[in-house]
Amino acid sequence: MAAARASLTAGGPGPLRRTVRMLGHALKFPFALTGRAIRKATHAHGAGESGLAKLIELHGVNGAGDVMITVALASTVFFSVPTDEARGRVALYLAVTLAPFALLAPVIGPFLDRIPHGRRAAMATAMLARVLLALLLSNAVVTGSLELYPAALGVLVASKAYGVVRSAVTPRLLPPGFSLVKANSRVTLCGLLATGAAAPIGAALHLAGARWPLYGACVIFIAGTVLSFQLPPKVDSGKGEDKALLASDEEHLHGLREAAHVRRPGLRSVGPAVTHALAANAVLRWLSGFLIFFLAFLLREHPLAGQSAAVSLGAAGVGAGAGNALGTAVGAWLKARAPELIVVTVVALAAGVAVAAAALFGALLVAVLAAVAGFAQALAKLSLDAMIQRDVPEVVRTSAFAKSETVLQMAWVVGGAIGIALPLNGTLGLSVAAAVVAIGWLTTVRGLLSSARHGGAPGRTRVV
Repeated sequence: MAAARASLTAGGPGPLRRTVRMLGHALKFPFALTGRAIRKATHAHGAGESGLAKLIELHGVNGAGDVMITVALASTVFFSVPTDEARGRVALYLAVTLAPFALLAPVIGPFLDRIPHGRRAAMATAMLARVLLALLLSNAVVTGSLELYPAALGVLVASKAYGVVRSAVTPRLLPPGFSLVKANSRVTLCGLLATGAAAPIGAALHLAGARWPLYGACVIFIAGTVLSFQLPPKVDSGKGEDKALLASDEEHLHGLREAAHVRRPGLRSVGPAVTHALAANAVLRWLSGFLIFFLAFLLREHPLAGQSAAVSLGAAGVGAGAGNALGTAVGAWLKARAPELIVVTVVALAAGVAVAAAALFGALLVAVLAAVAGFAQALAKLSLDAMIQRDVPEVVRTSAFAKSETVLQMAWVVGGAIGIALPLNGTLGLSVAAAVVAIGWLTTVRGLLSSARHGGAPGRTRVV
């Protein structure tokens, strides 16, 4: 008997271990296959060697974490308290948030250029801040306490700060022969894909409890903190860089004269094309912030015909996301041809659809406007990137990206604040949006078309 037991003990674990090992390999295989496919895509065309692949993957992590928090807040921020109370609280904290962000805007790029390991540390800080804020939110989403609103807006600020630094980092990681518009397209597409993949996971976690998507976000942002420090050290180097200054047409002429005598180029010696494109992009970013906040409260109180508030908000969100993805894909396909004309066209398109949506307010046109706004914002931003690459000297390009991205984030916040403040009347709100976009288009179209006719900055080589 003892011998038989010893025989079973000796032979038993072997088949069991083999079965467990085979099962483990079977479960691991699809994840390993997916991981290899993602790595192959992100490392293609020299992106692995230059370090751009690590930034692409980091941006995917950032998008996945942000959408986890969005899922957790979706049913809490807008539905846990009466609309008027929610609007008042969000508006107050958005205004409070705007002040420090405005003060930091003019100095964040040059400041990071001068701090050793500044950019990697800044991105890691933006990730770690969201870990702590997600933990704070995990209690607030259950209790409905007042800390929910400042914590949620703190997440927003950290996310926008990451975006500013990420734009400043990208030019440092371009592979040979890689255009900036192509690099940004690849980074943005990875973020969108990660967002799309993480959203249903966040929704599934939400079924287990309101806290669980936030716990998931904590894990993701901890990974993002680690990945931030794995970016190549060269992203922290400010060697050869200078401050970028935005110029008017008169300053452009003065800058050209200075450039003939001083070998220290700046944005003043580049011309007004970039500043006109930045103004047009700011209008579209304003529209994006406006629609997010205005439609969130409007559709809560007045859902689209025959739909619940959640479905109405989801339709608008899906439309915006699909439009953004399409704009990014089209931007990469166009390869930055005639970026001024692209910006003029997409702003005009957004203005036209906004006018139609205001005049014929309805479910279909609201969804179409959200999609067109996402499409126009993505394509215009990629065109702005192309103009910065073409017209801005490398020694100031990083600073120029930091400044331009900060301007766009400020426009987004201002748009959101106006969206919160307006009465919940669809026709009125979209009429305001249409008017702002139309005025923005009229004030920039002449300068952009003039720049397009002259082929960009005089005396500079086009780089696309």
